Amino acid sequence: MDALGDVGRARQDARARDARSPWMPYLPPSTAPFRPEGVADGDLRWAETVASGGYTHLRVARGTRLRFTDPTGDACATVLLFNALAPSERLNVADTQKIPWQAYLGEGHPLLSGDGRVLATIAADTSGHHDAFCGTTSDAAAIERYGDAAPEGPSPSGHGLLRLAASKHGLTTRDLPPSVSFFQGVRANADGDLDWTGSAGPGASIELVAELPLIVLVANVPHPLDPREDYVVGPLQVTAWASRPTAEGDPVFSLTPERERAYRNTIAYAALAGL
Repeated sequence: MDALGDVGRARQDARARDARSPWMPYLPPSTAPFRPEGVADGDLRWAETVASGGYTHLRVARGTRLRFTDPTGDACATVLLFNALAPSERLNVADTQKIPWQAYLGEGHPLLSGDGRVLATIAADTSGHHDAFCGTTSDAAAIERYGDAAPEGPSPSGHGLLRLAASKHGLTTRDLPPSVSFFQGVRANADGDLDWTGSAGPGASIELVAELPLIVLVANVPHPLDPREDYVVGPLQVTAWASRPTAEGDPVFSLTPERERAYRNTIAYAALAGL
């Protein structure tokens, strides 16, 4: 009788192969080729490359620093944020534009919930090409433009991928508000129409600091206003490491009275939650 057996041979064969997918997370994260400089191995929490037309989802602690990098100039990170302690509190794009008196996202911009708290702050930005107007592609839009919207197909919709990511956390379609997107810019012109401005080019990055424990949903799909006929989107690199939330005395804390109130609301909530 064969001592190894069919299962044993299959296991041996599988372990002999280099079966690592380029879209798998790096475990430990310190093995990622795009790890951030100056961050100790013990502080790294996550490193992953999200495929073109792919998605990811993370649950991060308060104070986590999250970096998105566009290595090719064609990534488009569609992002939703939820308070992990109470997911009914979620990103509110209108308040994210209204409270800081600025519709365009960039360094120092707070990403707010509808409860007057800051979910995350844009701590660094080398891109400057982002969007808080258009959301992401619907199934209907993807089908009309590309012929397919299925998550496992050649042209997944952004909303379809966000639904998948949300389901991992017990969230459904009704829980998904409008999203923001990074690396593909939009600007309002003099007539009030929205113009797509494309990307800043390869290598741009943006970093968020989690001001509360967060559920982070990410879909990497073409921007709804991208005029290119083909389904064009590049890979997206994601890294996360331990840091600290925004505190009194930081430059962004008191830029405006409205921002300071939002940060104080956030700090008070975190303190009451024992964070």
